[in-house]
Amino acid sequence: MAKDYQEVSILMVEDDDIDAMAIARAFKKLKLLNPLIRATDGLNALEYLRGTKDRDPIQRPYVLLLDINMPRMNGLELLEEIRNDPNLKDTPIFILTTSKAEEDMIAAHNYNVAGYIVKSDVADGFIRVIELLDSYWRVVTLPS
Repeated sequence: MAKDYQEVSILMVEDDDIDAMAIARAFKKLKLLNPLIRATDGLNALEYLRGTKDRDPIQRPYVLLLDINMPRMNGLELLEEIRNDPNLKDTPIFILTTSKAEEDMIAAHNYNVAGYIVKSDVADGFIRVIELLDSYWRVVTLPS
């Protein structure tokens, strides 16, 4: 029996152009048609999440794929902002970062991330990461 799946948007918060292109390629390779929106730092992501600076807010349901090391507002600062915002605090967030630092992992998990993924541990061009996200939104019911 086929199940109707929600269309889930992905807000990729990534300042590195090469990593952003690799993630987009993984979506294409897996033939995923989910909307993929890119923000280049935490402040830019908040514009999409809140619908400020002439941007329409990203429509729910959505998942954030978040880098930590970024200019202006880094991933941990964005996590804190999101978790303290009553309209955004339930946002599902996966960290995808170069940081293997224990303090970053602990800080991210203290903000209730859904997962912490280190880029160097993903040897196949982000395919496994995107497969994980695809499985996640097919199984988990996200708020609208």
